[in-house]
Amino acid sequence: MTLPPNAPTTALVLEDQSETREHLLAALSEAFPGVVARGAADLAEARSFLSDGAPDLALVDLALPDGRGVDFLRDLAERSGGATRSVVVTIYADDHHLFDAIAAGAGGYLLKDMGRDELVRYLRRLEAGETPLSPAVARRMLDYFRARPVLIQTVEPEAALTPRETEVLRLIGRGLRSGEAAKVMGVTELTVAGYVKAIYRKLNICSRAEAALEAQKRGLV
Repeated sequence: MTLPPNAPTTALVLEDQSETREHLLAALSEAFPGVVARGAADLAEARSFLSDGAPDLALVDLALPDGRGVDFLRDLAERSGGATRSVVVTIYADDHHLFDAIAAGAGGYLLKDMGRDELVRYLRRLEAGETPLSPAVARRMLDYFRARPVLIQTVEPEAALTPRETEVLRLIGRGLRSGEAAKVMGVTELTVAGYVKAIYRKLNICSRAEAALEAQKRGLV
């Protein structure tokens, strides 16, 4: 079977609840026929799977019996160099969990209250290069930016980033830390830190979560 160019061929579901894990695996198979997907019940099992290579797509729960899903998102970002598309599937819709996940490299954020048909529809958006977001999550992100109109308006045209700064912003958006970004770019961590400082100043931001959001807004991830 020939899959669409952007369709994942391998996938991983990290979810401790067996019923939910099977629900997500079934949705993946329906969304992307032919995908080879594996399920993991905890961080240890998921990390053991990475020894076989990072998957094209990962669906990750945030609350796990042996740790946090955001830590696995960072593991994936480091292992794949940002190539793995990670989508959080969780019950949490608050800013803390949402922006932490985005800063760790999540390229989508879905809530577990979705039925299977709706979940399949949102996952298929990945084929078009779109970001799957539950409506409640999309509204929360819009509210976040609406609450900061003055800040956004202060970004002047001269704040345009250089190609190297743009590359750093892209890697931050994919969840890489400064040291990991430095390895990808073949520069020192100190050099990346300098780019990060310039990015924060030009965009008038002060956190990796805000940088990750900016990367998504610019279509860099």
